[in-house]
Amino acid sequence: MALKATIFKVDLQVSDMDRGHYANHALTIARHPSETDERMMARVLAFALNADDALAFGKGLSTEDEPDLVRADLTGAIDAWIDVGLPDPRRIRKATGRAREVIVYAYGGRAVELWWTAAARELERLRNLRVVEVPHAASQALARLAQRSMRLQCTVQDAHVWLGDDTQTVEVALTVRKPADAT
Repeated sequence: MALKATIFKVDLQVSDMDRGHYANHALTIARHPSETDERMMARVLAFALNADDALAFGKGLSTEDEPDLVRADLTGAIDAWIDVGLPDPRRIRKATGRAREVIVYAYGGRAVELWWTAAARELERLRNLRVVEVPHAASQALARLAQRSMRLQCTVQDAHVWLGDDTQTVEVALTVRKPADAT
């Protein structure tokens, strides 16, 4: 018998002063049986950092050619393809051909450095790709926020990020490994 996804409900309040986005988002997240709390919360962080009414969770782990988060325009064209983790460079290259913008939120401590060392040469030339590293301590702290029902607040100001609930707040100091080229 196949294991089913676990459903999480998130009431996410976003105050992103850098983008001028202030909104509440009611999220329903299906956590794949093989997905960790750390990865799921990295997806929540990625949502908060790119929050928009058109942003939606993709099929992610359960479908190979789907992003973790996607924002499409009214014609169905993909504006933003967002992945978390350490995706295969071929997958990223393919995504850059399908989407106007691709963002990877890499997490995993030392594994990020190893992945980047192996993939950087190929990824550096992709103009519409941005790679952002989530520090290991922050991603582990975010995992401790995971509950089946969450009320979270995310504040972004001057590229500083805080995500938390009523009892604790995690500061996430993101590192841009590769900025998207200006077009």
